[in-house]
Amino acid sequence: MSHFPFTLPLLLDGGTGTNLIAAGLPAGVCVEDWIIKNPAPLQELQRGYAQAGSNAVYAATFGANRAKLAHYGLENQVAEINRKLVQISREAVGTGVLVGGDMAPTGLFIEPYGDAKLEEIMAIYREQAFALKEAGADFIGIETMMSLWELRAAVLAARETELPIFTSITVEGNGRTIMGTSLLSCVITLQALGVSAVGVNCSEGPVGLAELIDSVFPYAEVPLIVKPNGGKPDPNDSSKFDLTAQEFALHMRKLIEAGASVLGGCCGTNPEHIRLLNEAIEETPTRIHSEIDTFAAANDKEVFFLHEPEGLTFSEPIPCDYDLEDTLLDMEDERVHVALVSLSSEDDVQILSAAVAITPLPIAIRCDSLQLLEQALLNYHGRAVVDSASDIDREELQAIADRFGAIVV
Repeated sequence: MSHFPFTLPLLLDGGTGTNLIAAGLPAGVCVEDWIIKNPAPLQELQRGYAQAGSNAVYAATFGANRAKLAHYGLENQVAEINRKLVQISREAVGTGVLVGGDMAPTGLFIEPYGDAKLEEIMAIYREQAFALKEAGADFIGIETMMSLWELRAAVLAARETELPIFTSITVEGNGRTIMGTSLLSCVITLQALGVSAVGVNCSEGPVGLAELIDSVFPYAEVPLIVKPNGGKPDPNDSSKFDLTAQEFALHMRKLIEAGASVLGGCCGTNPEHIRLLNEAIEETPTRIHSEIDTFAAANDKEVFFLHEPEGLTFSEPIPCDYDLEDTLLDMEDERVHVALVSLSSEDDVQILSAAVAITPLPIAIRCDSLQLLEQALLNYHGRAVVDSASDIDREELQAIADRFGAIVV
């Protein structure tokens, strides 16, 4: 397993929003601004988490990005708001507990899924990530994400801070996000980009998650995060969840046994949940890897495990034209392992980016321009394969592939 910068197992905090609502947070306000003006409820809560055993708490910076703050006319106060919120948490827990800088969805959609450009999304996350670093955050937690493409954009931006990065998605009962992103796709793609941990938060509670964690554990080079809700919410009262703290901890034991080693709670959990979870961690042995299989490509929905490079069969080079999606779909019945796509212009980059999500085969990129390859890998929302048979110097080719977590064959 790759180096993890903190001691494992790591106990995170529990829910924030549901507890603040109970403490008087009104509806319709900017949560971050309200906390800055009313820090006492959050600080009391986070001190409670520290006393219950949390090794880390998340600063209340969940919506403190430019896109979200713009709804309240606060988009020009990103640095100040993040600084104050990290300071509030640091004052609550002191220096013996880690403070994570929390980042979450922007509410924008990247092309071709929406109107926002990838560079625009990355700029929003970059601004917040550096604000969190300058505020003194110990790590960045990117959580409650619905799509690999936005999560990946956040990771690429946050990685520039050189802080450890924890990432987690929110899954439905089928183990995927509402956008169809799979946890295994996130594990394969994001650990290759250098994140410190990958996993699940929020979701429908811990029940049933053990099977999902068990299924991705053999492929995880990084620790797996589980920070679920306190069960399913009451349909008549969204502040109530269907598990007691004891039931929550019992199900979390199963998740530890399945391989999770960064643990906490989300909506509907409180310091009592964390206290009992701490006991569960102390009493439950950590699962150990035998071997890890990471020779795989991925898009946001599927992972493609590859044979050893000498055993891979590539297709004939496919031009990256407007028929690319149809061509890729038609290849499912052909006896090839990898679809080899040739890039020759900047227009090809967006065509390829749109096709990645629907291909039934892993895609290998053949390109003779280092600049064009860089743009293609930047916009490839998954883990790509790069064809080594190009006019690009092999060391330069490997360096750009490593930067984006791609596999060179």
